[in-house]
Amino acid sequence: MQPLQEDLARNRPGDAVRRKIRELQPNPVLRVIDRWRPGSEIRRWADGLTGERLTARRLSKLRGRGWCTLHAIQWATGADIDHLAIGPAGVFSINSKRHRGKTVWYGDAAITVNGTPTRHIAVSQSEARRVSRVLSRHCGVDVPVRPVISVVHASKVTVQGANPPVLVLAAEHLDQVLSGLSPILSTEQVAHVYDVARRAQTWAS
Repeated sequence: MQPLQEDLARNRPGDAVRRKIRELQPNPVLRVIDRWRPGSEIRRWADGLTGERLTARRLSKLRGRGWCTLHAIQWATGADIDHLAIGPAGVFSINSKRHRGKTVWYGDAAITVNGTPTRHIAVSQSEARRVSRVLSRHCGVDVPVRPVISVVHASKVTVQGANPPVLVLAAEHLDQVLSGLSPILSTEQVAHVYDVARRAQTWAS
């Protein structure tokens, strides 16, 4: 049993973003004002928080189907993993991206938002590789991790290709797609990976 403060299962979706918002504006009254001020940095972070909460809401629908989820997993460097889903279909590192009212297109190797290229794919792949290395080392077996981008509030999401290396999904389809993938992990394997992943010290180096 992990010490209570070490158990990442206690994290709320978006906890890392909440910390960043408090850091940017310690005054709670001004923080609320800045959340609604167009162009403010806090408003941009608050939009990201909304995306993470909505993604987590969809992931919560996997409960009872053999899945475990974690949120706001912080690396020693200060960066964080938005969400980690561990279930029969494997391990998925999930990055929430809120693009309200915009058109998202995913081709062979890149995502564009309203026609503008982004680094979403490269960043997600790099994160998944890092998560895989850490979990494999601490689990004592190879733990492949597939990157996922959960797109929140886009007006349209288009994905070219039948089996892209990064799953790019509208958030509302997240639970259906993950639960529909072919199983590769046993119940015991899911439990083992989750037990390792929920320990804060797993991610401390």
